[in-house]
Amino acid sequence: MRADRLLSALLLLQAHGRLTGREMARRLEVSERTVHRDMEALGASGVPIVALRGARGGWQLAGDWRTEVPGLEEAELRALLMAQPRMLGDARLAHAAERALGKLVASLPESLRAKVATIRERLHVDTSGWRGATESLAMLPCVQEAVAGDRRLSIHYRPAGREAGERVVDPLGLVAKGSVWYLVAATAEGLRTFRISRIEAATLLDEASVRPAGFDLAAYWKESARRFREGISSYDAVLRLEPGAAASLRHWQAAEDLEGPDGEGWVTLRVRFDSADEACFVVLGIGTRGEVLEPDELRARVAAEAAAVVARSRGPGSTNRVRARALPEPRSGGDRT
Repeated sequence: MRADRLLSALLLLQAHGRLTGREMARRLEVSERTVHRDMEALGASGVPIVALRGARGGWQLAGDWRTEVPGLEEAELRALLMAQPRMLGDARLAHAAERALGKLVASLPESLRAKVATIRERLHVDTSGWRGATESLAMLPCVQEAVAGDRRLSIHYRPAGREAGERVVDPLGLVAKGSVWYLVAATAEGLRTFRISRIEAATLLDEASVRPAGFDLAAYWKESARRFREGISSYDAVLRLEPGAAASLRHWQAAEDLEGPDGEGWVTLRVRFDSADEACFVVLGIGTRGEVLEPDELRARVAAEAAAVVARSRGPGSTNRVRARALPEPRSGGDRT
């Protein structure tokens, strides 16, 4: 509704002071022309909107004019509580956010405070993984302070599989990807992304950080994620699978349906793996519920591995004999293993 959008635009200007038409359009998910019409509508209703021209122009509220922020609606309150502090993962951050939420709840009318209690009783967030792996967020408060205060940061960082080292960075923003947090920062080598759990120590410096002109955190992350995905090596295989195995692979791997179900109810999928090793491991785990159609090298490798397992289970001396029988000449029409 337009009334909701006008209120959102007003609160954006109140919170940020000045925004360009392009930035407001992005945040409100409308066109710049619509933003211009909304600004005119706010001005006609008595809100002192100022239009600023030039490269640093945009829209802002005149002087110290402010409006009273309306109370939370029930739908807004539910959405806020669904993102409750326990999702932060780190105990200290969660406790601080819990206190802030408590202050907010205390300001609500009695009817909404009762709804808050009801919602929280029916929602639990478990940030731990099934295998017990957790991300260390011990350095997140210090990094967050550097980002918020535009301060340079000295970090002791340990990249995956490499030696740790000292780096001085200009923090630009924080990104949460699932339960994993990342710092985006400018370095002497250009823009870099650092995983918070791999920062072993962090020290705020007295120097102000340098922020590239026009830097857009969301746009940088989107492009960085795209490059990361394209850089990941992949290995495609065509598999014929019974329905249960196909459903499991669709859940865990990138898969494309090619054919099926056939007369036996099986389906044919093109499945993307990270490597040939992973493909072989997964196919062997599927066992008799699937077979490899392509590529030939994977079909031969799975057959050899399966033969070696059978030979080992029969005892010493049988490995070579069974392995020799495991790689027959392919039959016409596409041999399946």
